[in-house]
Amino acid sequence: MTEILQKTEQNYEGEHDRPLDGYARILAAYGGTVVVAAAATMLAGRRVPDRVGVMDLLLMAACTHKVSRRLSKDPVTSPLRAPFTRYEGDGGPAEVNEAPRGPVGELLACPFCLAQWVATAYAAGLVLSPKVTRLVGATMTAVAISDWMQLAYAKLMKSAG
Repeated sequence: MTEILQKTEQNYEGEHDRPLDGYARILAAYGGTVVVAAAATMLAGRRVPDRVGVMDLLLMAACTHKVSRRLSKDPVTSPLRAPFTRYEGDGGPAEVNEAPRGPVGELLACPFCLAQWVATAYAAGLVLSPKVTRLVGATMTAVAISDWMQLAYAKLMKSAG
């Protein structure tokens, strides 16, 4: 079986270095996290809502955006990424660029990749602890809106000057 998996990986990679085994471990961790969240939901006697309201969806989207960027690009969270990435320089406003070192580095340095995990955690939070989750969502949404306002203000000041 190991030989078949190695041959599949070699055929997939071609001349590129694609760590499929690392990606498989990340997928397994994500799946395991979802199973744990589902089990916690059942043990807590909670039910998954029949629908997600528009306001919850908007909070979830803005919070997911902000938290995934904060975790993947913020200089202050770089100690969390440092074992798995290499600093390459400043990125956008108040952000850094980092090169991933392995599959975990790819996950941690990619806001698009982290968004799946953040949104899943938010969804679990809505089921297990909706009040706290909505408060966190509103807080991070306010931070995201503030960021956009800061950028708009800076652009306005630059065009006025």
